Amino acid sequence: MASSVLYMSMSLDGYIAGPNDEPGNPGGDGFMRLHDWLADGESGRPSGPAGELVDQMNATGAVLVGRRTAEQADHYKGNHHGVPVFVLSHRPPPASVASYPLVTYVTEGIASAMAQAKAAAGDRDVMVHGAYTAHQALQAGELDDLQIHQIPVLFGAGRRLFDVLPERIELEIARVIDTPQATHIRYRVRR
Repeated sequence: MASSVLYMSMSLDGYIAGPNDEPGNPGGDGFMRLHDWLADGESGRPSGPAGELVDQMNATGAVLVGRRTAEQADHYKGNHHGVPVFVLSHRPPPASVASYPLVTYVTEGIASAMAQAKAAAGDRDVMVHGAYTAHQALQAGELDDLQIHQIPVLFGAGRRLFDVLPERIELEIARVIDTPQATHIRYRVRR
C-alpha cells in the first residue's frame, strides 16, 4: 500500500525558504542552499546514499502539493518525474494548467486529494510538497512519513516548515543517513 511522504529540505533552524520568499523570488534569498545536496555538479545526481534518496523520490507514483508551491514551481511545467501531480486548493486552477494533463486541482480537501494521489500512485509512495499541505495532511491523519533533509546552515529568517501546529504530533525515527551535505532523517508519524 502506498505511503504518503513529505520530502523537504530544511535549515537547522527550521526554515524551508529564505527571506523574501515571494512570486518573483520563489523560495526566497538563499533557497538553493537547501538543495545543494541534490546534485554533484557532474552527473546531476549525487553519488552514494544521497543518490539513493534521490532515486527513492523519483520512484514515487504521484505528487501532492499545495497551490502556492505548485504555482511558484510553475506546476513543474506539467511534469514532476512523469507522474500525476495533485494540487490542493480552495479555488479552481488557472487557465494555464489546461496545457498540463498530469496536473489535477483538488478543491474537496486534503482527504480527497490524498485519496486521489494514492489511487494514482498504486503501490508506490505519494510525494508530498509544501508546508501548508504538510500541516493539513498531519492534522487530518493523512501523512505517514516525513523525509527531512537537514542542511547544516542557519537561515535566521524565512518560511518555517512547522511554525504553528494545533497540537503535538509524535514521531519515531525510521532512518538516519548522514552525508557531508546533509543529515537525512526519515520520521514515521505515530498514530
